[in-house]
Amino acid sequence: MPNPSRQLRERTILDAADRLFGTRGLAGVSMRDVANEAGLKKALLFYYFAGKEALFQAVLDRYYTAHRGVLADALATDAPIERRLHDGLDAYLDFIEANMRYPRLVQSVVSSSPEHHPLIEQNLAGLSRLVDQAVSEPTPPSGPLASRHLFLTLSAAVINHFTYAGVLTSFWEVDPLSQEGLAERRAHIHWLVDILLSALHEARTA
Repeated sequence: MPNPSRQLRERTILDAADRLFGTRGLAGVSMRDVANEAGLKKALLFYYFAGKEALFQAVLDRYYTAHRGVLADALATDAPIERRLHDGLDAYLDFIEANMRYPRLVQSVVSSSPEHHPLIEQNLAGLSRLVDQAVSEPTPPSGPLASRHLFLTLSAAVINHFTYAGVLTSFWEVDPLSQEGLAERRAHIHWLVDILLSALHEARTA
């Protein structure tokens, strides 16, 4: 039977590590930093996690598990492809808006921590397969219109808004992370999905 006290303490540690890794990156955080952030003794952290690498992996695993869950729920319907993609996009945007450190954390790993690439690859492949299954009807199995490109294009369209937000504010007319800015970006990406679906339909009927 799960131990509520243990689960709460693990969540406290993961939340603290998440905040620190998401702002400082992996190299800029020590186990002592996490202990101080969590309000716990450093020795207690090693009772729950073998070291910083294990703790970092647990933070990433928690993000990816939640990410796959919300995307799978949104895409696992019998609705038309247009509705499924728009619902999946909304679920993706909702998740990222609620977890804004996630894109920065993943990109920092990709750019500077090759030893963690297998973990990213494994989880990214799972997300890509979800999208592949959802858009198998209109997309060809290979080539420039294949679902792998659609997945990467939409991922970049969502994530780049959050990774670049800090340097957009000075010359945008709206704060990218304000409610107005997020709503405007969401509307733009929905528009982009409609254009992509229209182009796929034209390519299939040509």
